[in-house]
Amino acid sequence: MKKYAMVIDTKSCVGCGDCVIACKTENLVPEGLHRDWIVEDVSGKFPNLNMEIRSERCNHCSNPPCVTYCPTGASYIKSGSNIVLVNKSKCTGCKACIAACPYDARFIMPEGYVSKCTFCEHRIKKGLVPACASVCPTHSIDFGDVNESVSNVLKLLRKRRYKTLIPEAGTRPNVYYLI
Repeated sequence: MKKYAMVIDTKSCVGCGDCVIACKTENLVPEGLHRDWIVEDVSGKFPNLNMEIRSERCNHCSNPPCVTYCPTGASYIKSGSNIVLVNKSKCTGCKACIAACPYDARFIMPEGYVSKCTFCEHRIKKGLVPACASVCPTHSIDFGDVNESVSNVLKLLRKRRYKTLIPEAGTRPNVYYLI
């Protein structure tokens, strides 16, 4: 089984937003809605401040509450992988998945169904990486299968310290942030 992961280097991301624009363009995301976004997180106390810039999106969790709480089965895990998708023809727009997601990664499309990051599953089928990773000018976004011993994402996770967002939620996210 493929276990896709995205590894984002918070030390080299400059928050340019190219990933956001690439995603919107690739996936025809309407104006005002986003499948990914930039977060600037400042911590510490003056003069010892630290700023982390992160490109965030759906975490394609291994234990996705959005799938568990979807009453129609519209949210599901793609067979043979860990990619969490939404079948828009089954989605009633009830927002149970939106309430269940601790990452605020879902939204309602103007047509009434839920949408979110798909890891550009349509590009993966063609052997391509997600649009956000393909355009990052600082090469801060890496993507691959962590079950492949030669994958760059696995090498990065073995070589560098990393974190996931909201680990206490128990969702086992598959987006990792190098710190």
